[in-house]
Amino acid sequence: MGGDGSGSGGDRPRAGGGSSGADLLQGPAIIAAVYDWSGFYIGLNGGGASSRECYTVFSVAGAAVNPNSEGCHSATGAVAGGQIGYRWQASSWVFGIEGQGDWANLKGSNASLTAVVPYTNQTKINSIGLFTGQIGYTWNSVLLYLKGGAAVTNNSYSSFFTATGVAFNQASDTRWGGAVGTGIEFGFAPNWSVALEYDHLFMGNPSVTFPATANAVTRSDNIRQGVDMGTVRVNYRFGGPVIAKY
Repeated sequence: MGGDGSGSGGDRPRAGGGSSGADLLQGPAIIAAVYDWSGFYIGLNGGGASSRECYTVFSVAGAAVNPNSEGCHSATGAVAGGQIGYRWQASSWVFGIEGQGDWANLKGSNASLTAVVPYTNQTKINSIGLFTGQIGYTWNSVLLYLKGGAAVTNNSYSSFFTATGVAFNQASDTRWGGAVGTGIEFGFAPNWSVALEYDHLFMGNPSVTFPATANAVTRSDNIRQGVDMGTVRVNYRFGGPVIAKY
């Protein structure tokens, strides 16, 4: 009679309807936050730059002369401006396009090597623009990237008598060239990042004509220019800062 009683507990439900041993061993799912670099961004930048300027005179008073080096100088100073761009991410690879514009105050001079009456050539770069593509590789919130494309500079040139400082020739140009660069960027908060970037600009060797003035005849120089620029950049990206990865 007692055979149907409570002698065997094999058919009883466990208290609390708990999980099986396999469920307990499996544990909770782990979710990792992964930084996403995709989307439009806008930012500010600031830093310094140095430009190498080399003058070669090839025409005086409209007549060709044997090309003669007037020497070189470095125009150095500060840059500050902003950038806007778009990036898209595929796995750990990041691709992008960007436009950047900077006010510049790069200035330098040297005494001409050709002058009978001593005079000094001076260069000032007033602004710099970059239009580039990017390719990068990301380790979550750290992005290492390369960039390349077009560059533009706005320049002022003057020559003045070394003894008196009186300018006798002045000219300006806007020139186009190429740019390459590299940077490393860190996502430090949702949608915010900070970067360190270096760029080199190849601005060519175009001719610049100084018009005649009361104190001097017209002359033409080839002026070779190359610019090295280092900036700190802060960007704000529009879009979700992270994606969930299980």
